[in-house]
Amino acid sequence: MKRVLITGAAGFLGSHLCDKFLANGFKVVGMDNFLTGSEDNISHLFGNPNFEFYHHDVTKFVHVSGELDYILHFASPASPIDYLEMPIQTLKVGSLAPYNLLGLARVKKARFIIASTSEVYGDPSVHPQPEEYWGNVNPIGPRGVYDEAKRFQEAITMGYHNYHGIDTGIVRIFNTYGPRMRLNDGRALPAFMSQALRGEDITVFGDGSQTRSFCYVDDLVDGIYRLTLSDYHYPVNIGNPQEITIKQFADEIVEITNSGSKVTYQELPKDDPKQRRPDITKAKEILDWEPKIDRSEGLKRTLEYFQQKVK
Repeated sequence: MKRVLITGAAGFLGSHLCDKFLANGFKVVGMDNFLTGSEDNISHLFGNPNFEFYHHDVTKFVHVSGELDYILHFASPASPIDYLEMPIQTLKVGSLAPYNLLGLARVKKARFIIASTSEVYGDPSVHPQPEEYWGNVNPIGPRGVYDEAKRFQEAITMGYHNYHGIDTGIVRIFNTYGPRMRLNDGRALPAFMSQALRGEDITVFGDGSQTRSFCYVDDLVDGIYRLTLSDYHYPVNIGNPQEITIKQFADEIVEITNSGSKVTYQELPKDDPKQRRPDITKAKEILDWEPKIDRSEGLKRTLEYFQQKVK
């Protein structure tokens, strides 16, 4: 059986990745310090003989005994609320952690996959965003600690690939949603759905004309899985190219929850991207991947989870 280390295993994406690899016959080593992850996300795995878990901060030295075939680095605060409250931790997990894990990959001769983000494109001047676009990022703005941490992760990953010959891959993740999102993480879907289920006004920042492209978590995880098993070394966008304005998205949430909530508006945060849509040509050609779950179906599945969580 192949063996994979997944950091950030107790997080939203990390926990779904653990499920995916276990379902496909892998032994999974999960690692998390619960900074933003939750034990609830992986508690169903603790009785699985092919799953082992280490409570560990990956910005410190990382040791895993035995063979490893793959290392997936998915540990990081990932929402504006998190990285604005924890800027130093965000920078450390984007710099010290990949340094530690790339060293481990070198010793284990493991393929290393880094979780990058559409935030490397910043507030883009090219639309949709292809992997060749270098981005429009403010390194000293409030989002800089996250954006530049992810850009550094890509740089150090390619440095180890080019200098040490490490087998690497880079996934640029666009907006993703689904079960196990934290209710208070500040991203659009959990914020809108929690407010709608409580009958509160839905808060939209700006005038709601900014766009996003939302990918259901099962589709995203399938794309990451395919990239992991491929031999491609350069960045690949994984996301849903169906673009929607934030105002339209808020209206969809109100409709699916049968809520009487009204949409209210607040000032747009500094450097908030005006447009966000992936060009997934590479994912289609290299991974034979594209999203299959449409937003209406994905929102229904996500609503079932939030109805159990929102009091």
